[in-house]
Amino acid sequence: MDDTKGKIRTFFSRFFRTSELKDADDIFALGFVNSLFAMQLVTWLEKEFLFTINDEDLDIQNFNSIEAISGFIGRKTSTAVEV
Repeated sequence: MDDTKGKIRTFFSRFFRTSELKDADDIFALGFVNSLFAMQLVTWLEKEFLFTINDEDLDIQNFNSIEAISGFIGRKTSTAVEV
């Protein structure tokens, strides 16, 4: 899971400073995210972790922090393996 969080943090660092960003910090509430970044994040997640993000997955709670995204990835990849 730490490797996943590291990948997320590295992706974020391409767009904004992450040195003080904690895993549970809400990136939407802190103003780091706009609609373009949200689309880039979804596209990157699908390519990097090899799963599809469906309409029902597009809940802000899945994407609002490093911790939330990491958990979402874990759920999506474990579901993909089990099916």
